[in-house]
Amino acid sequence: MDDKELTLVTLFLHKKPVDTMLALAELKETYASVIAKKIDCTYPHTLKILQQLEDNGLVEFKKEGRIKEVKLSGKGVDIAHDLLGLVRHLTKQGEDENESPKQPGE
Repeated sequence: MDDKELTLVTLFLHKKPVDTMLALAELKETYASVIAKKIDCTYPHTLKILQQLEDNGLVEFKKEGRIKEVKLSGKGVDIAHDLLGLVRHLTKQGEDENESPKQPGE
């Protein structure tokens, strides 16, 4: 793996970047402060995550005056979709493991 791939792998093994991608997928075009509140993260940390995502071509910023909106790029939409599927799969996997096996006749 090259350094860029390793950076993405490392990035997506953490909760806040995944939450950021999923929040952007849900909100479409929004502001960093809205994302920070939605994912329960500090604003500076959210900006750092968004910058890393932008550096990897997953989000785009659009600045109009003092207002700076952020949205997923085409590549970001694809990855967010895949992450959502993975999160759903892993959540379901965890639920399945927590269920006790049914006994015959239950």
